[in-house]
Amino acid sequence: MNETSRETAAAPGRVVLLTTSHRVAPGLLSWPAWQALRAADAVLCADGAHPQLPYLREAGITVAQTSPTARELVDACAGGRTVVVVATGEGEPALTDGLARLAGTGRTAMPDLELLPASYDLPGARLLDLVQVMDRIRAECPWSSRQTHEGLAKYGIEEAYELVEAIEAGDREELREELGDVLLQVVFHSRIAEEHPDAPFSVDDVAGGIVAKLVHRHPHVFGDESAETPEDVKEHWLRTKAEEKRRTSVTDGVPLGQPGLALAAKLASRTRTADLDVPLPRGEGIGYELLALAVRAEAAGIDPEAALRAAARAYRDAIRTAEGLPA
Repeated sequence: MNETSRETAAAPGRVVLLTTSHRVAPGLLSWPAWQALRAADAVLCADGAHPQLPYLREAGITVAQTSPTARELVDACAGGRTVVVVATGEGEPALTDGLARLAGTGRTAMPDLELLPASYDLPGARLLDLVQVMDRIRAECPWSSRQTHEGLAKYGIEEAYELVEAIEAGDREELREELGDVLLQVVFHSRIAEEHPDAPFSVDDVAGGIVAKLVHRHPHVFGDESAETPEDVKEHWLRTKAEEKRRTSVTDGVPLGQPGLALAAKLASRTRTADLDVPLPRGEGIGYELLALAVRAEAAGIDPEAALRAAARAYRDAIRTAEGLPA
């Protein structure tokens, strides 16, 4: 055996741990992944039902179903061989831990270890997990399987207020959690809507609708129009919205069930935007006084509902201080 042959026989080889995302369709692998698979001396996978295997075999890749120990894998790489391990969903922690222990002894010539992501999650990919989890909960949970749009309505209101509270408190961790709770309401209602006997729709229909709306209402982004200022953007938005809704009154679409101050401010905003000169109704009582305050606040660019909440929180703190409690 010449020197080159002895060096090749002694070479520790290479292990490629190939990871894939279950959120990407099986068979859609990166070019480096396909190169590694085709050039490998052996391709191993512990899971015989791995979703990638039919596509690998269709591409002519021979995959051995086996779950080697760390020592067996090191031996398989001897002589400069490359072994690709198609990782299961857990990522082969037992195997990688075993390789780390072998390397830690200092007595084993270890192969090079490369982590090669074969497919990546796109932004928003975890939303697919949420949809799948919601499907299972709807089918198997005794409480969730019985819920209706009407029964869940109050939770939508509660979660929206909790989100606002997290925003106003400046709590980033709470904000992330409350956004998740609001998102859950959207996915839950969409899942229930799939079961309607006459007019079903899915979360994909919901997403498709809002995508189409956003594109249509942003012609300065997706079309040929231009917008240099936030006021230009608002003009585009209101014009395209009016075309979509074909409303006859500026008050159309204003939900009357919202809190009173917010309702008054919204009506004032619609009136001002439409350049209508509408005198405030005159009447006795605190309601008319609050209406005037709300309109005045909106004209000054102040959200009266948020302003009152801020004042109410200060009042709460004063009450706790009077009780001898920390604010």
